[in-house]
Amino acid sequence: MIESRAVALKTAKELKRITSELKVPFIFKASYDKANRSSGKSFRGVGIEKGLKILAEIKKQAGVPVLTDVHSAKEAERAAKYVDVLQIPAFLCRQTDLISAAASTGRMINVKKGQFLSPVEIKNIIKKIEAKRNRKIIITERGFTFGYNNLVVDLKAISLMKKYGYPVVIDATHAVQRPGGGGDKSSGDREFVEAIARGAVASGASGVFMEVHPDPKRAKSDKDTQIPLKSVKRILKKLKSVYEVVNS
Repeated sequence: MIESRAVALKTAKELKRITSELKVPFIFKASYDKANRSSGKSFRGVGIEKGLKILAEIKKQAGVPVLTDVHSAKEAERAAKYVDVLQIPAFLCRQTDLISAAASTGRMINVKKGQFLSPVEIKNIIKKIEAKRNRKIIITERGFTFGYNNLVVDLKAISLMKKYGYPVVIDATHAVQRPGGGGDKSSGDREFVEAIARGAVASGASGVFMEVHPDPKRAKSDKDTQIPLKSVKRILKKLKSVYEVVNS
């Protein structure tokens, strides 16, 4: 989430420096609006107009492609003018009008697989995008709902979804969330992020999404699952090693 221009720009530039040093491809993702907050009182972001301008600035100053979520057909059309990748949020991944509008922009589409879907059901979403003659698709796994306030990651899902011919990414920080576990907010288990990321890469994931913050304790969203910025390089070095072994 974009908390402020300063935090987003600082984080993006530091991540660009780290990934360039490690020779790891990098896409910067930030939301201008977190529309699915547990509580109506939670901070949602800076809004679409300010957020898209910040993302455009990050793209230019940090020299990286940028990605953001969209929540309606109108947002998809607007955001496509500023960002390189449009993301379909997990809770909206079956919304045909949204998916069709995003696909019609010609931008790359990243679909967050809903935690309520089986891996094989992702094929239906892919067909909706392909119907708009768009084959620039990424699928992101983020775990499955398991009882109340918990998610689990089934690594078979990586292999099952790769069969459809598109890259599969693991969302390693949302996968350790405990949705609604904080009563009026989500909680989570940061300690398991690395293990899930390593397991997914070893299972064939093409990339890893991680929420990162200079000081997670002060983060305005998902503070229990965000990775400290100072830890990113160490984690990425491990993940790169695993990736190279698996793909050698």
